[in-house]
Amino acid sequence: MKSRNTVLALLSCGVLAFSFAMFVPTAGVQAQPGAIEKKIKDKGDEKKDAKKATAKVGEKAPDFTLTDTDGKTVKLADLLADKDTKAVVIEWFNPECPFVVKQYEKNTTMPDTYKAFKDKGVKWVAINSGAPGKEGAGKELNAKMKKQWKIEYPILLDESGEVGRAYEAKTTPHMFVINKDGVLAYAGAIDNDKSAAKAGDKNHVKNALESVLKGETVAESETKPYGCSVKYGSAAKKN
Repeated sequence: MKSRNTVLALLSCGVLAFSFAMFVPTAGVQAQPGAIEKKIKDKGDEKKDAKKATAKVGEKAPDFTLTDTDGKTVKLADLLADKDTKAVVIEWFNPECPFVVKQYEKNTTMPDTYKAFKDKGVKWVAINSGAPGKEGAGKELNAKMKKQWKIEYPILLDESGEVGRAYEAKTTPHMFVINKDGVLAYAGAIDNDKSAAKAGDKNHVKNALESVLKGETVAESETKPYGCSVKYGSAAKKN
């Protein structure tokens, strides 16, 4: 009888211990209140960080650092940090695209617009986001055309397409105007003639710059760009 009582007592202790362990939080859990919620939040933050910022009119323009055809590093933040900078123009470029040729050979809208504002605190850069082997890509070709067309501003190479995707550049040319505070003020076409021959009678970039330099909001802040598709690599976002 004594042995039987001893066995029952031990079994009772085991059941109580199991029950206690099931319903009382462990010391580890007590030391980390809201641990599950924190993990969920951290994962959400990681996804946000992984998502690259894209350019939107009225918001800060994505910063970038690229190298030009002369091997010089150009950073948007440095251009904007210059006390003399009033605006920055970005032109998506492809020297073999007929719509770009139109702006440099058949007409001179692009260099003329640059020259009209270069002494007014406007910085200008061209970006080629063509992947290696694609039409118009490559340092040698772009350096050659820079010299041939007497382009005074840098042509930056973005062979990975990272900057082009950040700005969602769709065509060459595709124009962006950034004000002195780094906010994107205009995005779209250079002018209002979508042909590959004639210059438009309305220069959107000129109008945008005039407004920006006066500290005014650009009336027509977005237009539909036209031209050749940007020759991104296979990993780039398709347009």
